[in-house]
Amino acid sequence: MPKHGKKYRAALEKIDRNKKYSLEEGIAKIKEISFAKFDETVELTVWLGVDPRKADQLVRGTVVLPHGLGKTKRVLVITQGEKVKEAEEAGADFVGGEDVVERIKGGWLDFDAVIATPDVMRMVGQLGKILGPRGLMPNPKTGTVTFDVKTAVQETKAGKVEYRVDKTGVIHVPIGKVSFETDKLHENARVLLEAIARAKPATAKGRYMKRVWLSATMTPSVTVDEAAFAK
Repeated sequence: MPKHGKKYRAALEKIDRNKKYSLEEGIAKIKEISFAKFDETVELTVWLGVDPRKADQLVRGTVVLPHGLGKTKRVLVITQGEKVKEAEEAGADFVGGEDVVERIKGGWLDFDAVIATPDVMRMVGQLGKILGPRGLMPNPKTGTVTFDVKTAVQETKAGKVEYRVDKTGVIHVPIGKVSFETDKLHENARVLLEAIARAKPATAKGRYMKRVWLSATMTPSVTVDEAAFAK
């Protein structure tokens, strides 16, 4: 195990490891102990009482964070026909069909989100091995395969994030930057936690939301009291 630096250890000393902080207290603490010279990303981590090996216990969805993530996503729309104009008017950064599919095959990845219309998924399917590992593959479950291109682009630009449980039953989602005001980070976190709570599978047994943590890019984590959101 690598040894943590002096600043990390100093930040750790300011955290009560036996305490479950309220969501607002946790955010304030992360802002207090942040020490990096860049604007760190604040992340929410949630451990769920589900078995991800079972298809009916996969927790996955999207939510629009009211205050975004602190950066504007570069959105690519893969489509054809009249939807090209709709995508451009909605504010997509890149729009195309077979031409962009070929560009991606050639190594082009200068975008942060991909939206596709159902009529081009045969082409887009060829990109699974490239986009899938990067979490960029369009999927109907996350609203990124749709004919409603305008809404999809606008929501993505506004701060829509995807949450998805991993094979260990944990969800990791960014909720903003350390430079955000505390109340804005609090609202982003609350909206996300409420969305995860609503996504509880009917087949999940026992305690659903087991533990919740907050951290920034370089900081240790703070345990948050999940009672207000656990069901």
